[in-house]
Amino acid sequence: MAAQESSSPKYRRIADALKRAIAEGEFRPGDRLPGENELMDRHGVARMTARQALGVLTSEGLAEARKGAGVFVRAFQPVRRRGVPRLAREQWGEGRSVWSADVPDRDLVVDEVTVDEEPAPETVAAQLGMAPGGAVIVRRRRFVLDGKPVLLSTSSLPAALVAGSAITQPDTGAGGTYARLAELGAGPARFREEVRSRMPAPEEATRLRLPAGTPVILISRTAMTADGRTVEVNEMILDSSAYVLEYDFDA
Repeated sequence: MAAQESSSPKYRRIADALKRAIAEGEFRPGDRLPGENELMDRHGVARMTARQALGVLTSEGLAEARKGAGVFVRAFQPVRRRGVPRLAREQWGEGRSVWSADVPDRDLVVDEVTVDEEPAPETVAAQLGMAPGGAVIVRRRRFVLDGKPVLLSTSSLPAALVAGSAITQPDTGAGGTYARLAELGAGPARFREEVRSRMPAPEEATRLRLPAGTPVILISRTAMTADGRTVEVNEMILDSSAYVLEYDFDA
């Protein structure tokens, strides 16, 4: 192990030491970490090496840089996204938000909400079983938790199915979109999620206020009725440093 550590780049060894100090409680959430000058003096390294070490912590979501103030241990607690129970019928069917399974006691704000009728792109149309260009209702919104943007969501639903319902309004009411679909006789009976990761587009990084180097998680969810009809396609973009994805199910 010692040989492996000595062969690691200096900035990585410094970053690992800082991570151990955070894990052991030497630096608490909200505490300022040693700055570049202090790391240079303490470890006898160049400024670029010290900067790279701090950059590792910010890119991994353990710390955040505040302009003119330094680098601080991140105080934000990651969301534990409970992939199975959050979508259970007893959740939205009883008028609760799917988010209440993840963050029951935290401050959640949904902003940048838009609802429009648009022609379906080819990929979305194929998933919904429509001809390309068919009319869909597109719901876009941003989820902000404890003052931090964590997720961008774009839901597409067949316009012919949801026309005139609360799904076409910014506020869909208790239980959200899935409760309204159930009222229309098209309640989801099964969900499928595909999970990928990539670096964010500039606009995504801006809206999520991502530090440089932070990747995003892409979750594509389809909601299907008991007879297999797809009634929603939801494309989500998550700040990877803000989430723990939990999947708990029986063997």
